[in-house]
Formats: sequence, C-alpha cells, structure tokens
Amino acid sequence: MTPGARVQAAIECLDDILAGTPAEKSLTNWGRRSRFAGSKDRAAVRDHVFQSLRCLRSHAALGGSKTGRGLLIGALRDDGIEPDSVFTGEGHAPSPLQDGERAAPRGFASVAEEHDIPEWLWPLFQRSLGEDSIEAARALRSRAPAFLRVNLNKTTVPEAIARLAGEEATAEAHGASASALKVTQGARRIKTTQSYLQGFVELQDAASQAVVDALPLQGDMRVLDYCAGGGGKALAMAARARLALFAHDIEPRRMKDLPHRADRAGVGITCLDSADLPHAAPFDLVLCDAPCSGSGSWRRDPEGKWRLSQEGLDHLVALQASILDEAAGFVPEGGTLAFATCSMLDVENGMQARQFLERNPEWQQQTEAAWQVQNGTDGFYVAVFQRGK
Repeated sequence: MTPGARVQAAIECLDDILAGTPAEKSLTNWGRRSRFAGSKDRAAVRDHVFQSLRCLRSHAALGGSKTGRGLLIGALRDDGIEPDSVFTGEGHAPSPLQDGERAAPRGFASVAEEHDIPEWLWPLFQRSLGEDSIEAARALRSRAPAFLRVNLNKTTVPEAIARLAGEEATAEAHGASASALKVTQGARRIKTTQSYLQGFVELQDAASQAVVDALPLQGDMRVLDYCAGGGGKALAMAARARLALFAHDIEPRRMKDLPHRADRAGVGITCLDSADLPHAAPFDLVLCDAPCSGSGSWRRDPEGKWRLSQEGLDHLVALQASILDEAAGFVPEGGTLAFATCSMLDVENGMQARQFLERNPEWQQQTEAAWQVQNGTDGFYVAVFQRGK
C-alpha cells in the first residue's frame, strides 16, 4: 500500500469508530477485508487510527471536522505535512482537498481542546496535576513506550537484555523498577520471541512493576490480588518472593489466561471465585488494583479518554470505595491492604485513600507513591495501609 492508501484506510476505520464501532473491532474488520495488506501496512493504518484517537479534539480543530477525513487532515498539519501532498486522489489515496478543507484552521477554543482533554474533565485534571497538567496532557497525545518485566525467577536483567538482542529486540534497563526494561527496537515482535514465549520476560509497564515493588512482600505470606484482571501484578508478586498467591476478579473470565501465564513463568497462582474468598481468608496482604478511569494509560487506550463521563467517574469512585471496604475484611490485625489505580486523578487516588482512613480508623497509611505519564511511564498510584492490632 502507498502512504496515501494507508491514510484512506485509516479514514474509513475512523469513520466507523466515530459511528460507534470499537477501534479494535474496526481494525480487525478492515484487516479481514484487506487481505492484500502486509504487516507493515496494517501497523501503519493502526498507528494512524490510534494517533487520531489520542489527538481527537486538536486534530478535528486543525482538520476542520470531526470525521475520519478531517482528523487525518489535522494529523498531517500537526506533523507539519501539507495535506495536499497526500490527498491526491491518485491510486487509492484520499480525494483532493476541497476549497473549504484548504482554509486555514481556526484557533483552539480552549486549553483543553488544544491538549486533547475532555472539556468537562480539564478542571479536575488541572487540579490533580497542578503545574504538570499541560505536560501530562501533552504526553497523553503520543504513543506509549513498550516495557517488559524481567522474570527474576528465571533470569537476570543483563541476561534478558542479551537474550532479546539475539532475537532482534533491543531493550535497556529502566529506573522505575529493578525488573523493568524499556524496549527501544523491535517492540512489535516481542510476543513472538522465545524470551517471551518461555517466560523470561512479560509485557508490563514500568510503573505497574513499581507498584508491586512498593508492597512489603515477604516469603511465606498469603497474598491476594483482589482485582486481578489478566494477572500481571500477581505474576510480578510471584517473582518478588515465595508466596502463597491467590488471584480473584469479579469477572473470572478476565483471568482465563492466568494459569497458562503462571505456568509459563514457572510460578503457582490459585484463582478464586468470589464465593471462595471467605473460606480462603485471611490473607497477610491484599492488593486492590481497582477499576478506574485509566487516565494514566490513555496513550494505550485513547478511546477511554472520550468514553469517560462525570457520571461514569462518580460511579468508579464509589465502586473503588466499596472494593476497599470489602477487601479490608479479608485482612487480619497487623495485615496489609494496598490500593492501586492506573489513574492520575486525585479523586481516585489520594482523596480515595484519605476517605478510606476516615471510614476505617483502625487502619494506618504506611506509604504512598505516584507515577505520571510525562515522566515516561504510565500514570499509576499506590497507597499501602496496615491494620492496627
């Protein structure tokens, strides 16, 4: 495919997405219809689509309309490329610009539009991040780096770097966590490497790994990953210490791959249904990686930025509080409860932690830490509490 044909394919996918089709489904459907497209073509179309979703508001303003065509015109202008050079109508390229599309773009209506944050969210975003709010918003407009977690049960960081280099993937140690690698070349082939398939490395953001580093894990502890999802943090905990490790999720289907992943990593994790929890308790440590806005990972899931509403955020905040209160019941005196989100919004982070302590005076906060996207990782937060004796 020519560069122009790739842009036209992205326009068609974006129109489908703007009509309500999830991005992944739209890209999959396009791929099935486009058997002629090679792997580089598919990657290029995907990159166009996801960058347009990250920059939805600003690219619509620069391109003159919130349509697939308008977004790609805006994307080209944002990159300093004259749209006429791509919109030629030749071959499978988009048709030439009309007079209205050649008009100079209007100025941005607000700081939130310029930096691609929903208008209703900007005051909270700015209040949560303070002087870092614009830098964080800018960071959310770009693609996230790929990070790996080295399975220290199987190898060392230098050995993992050397192993990956032999498989045409370049990585370097990252300061957020002692087990973190940042992939600098070959990110798209990681899942096909033997390093990944044999469990020497796992895909996991460096800040997500740092959350696990912040937990006071010790050998022989009984530990529960209460909102386990795919089990990334459970696997990271298993690599930190010899634990009796349990995983739970309110939707067990999210954990369906966890037994295979645990076997690949060479660790044991017991998956529990909700009905099993009272019988398996108590646990020395419970981690609640709670459902949240995902504002710290919007580079990876840009649709989430535009799906979120005030009503949805209020629901998430109430859900987080109920999860914390319920999980606290599985921890005995002297035990530890950890609360984490991949959010940068204070209502989901520090404020949530303070309100938990107000409701539960028998608990004391031991530590608190946060990571933000402008510093290179995803945005994450963790607070660690101990139950008084």
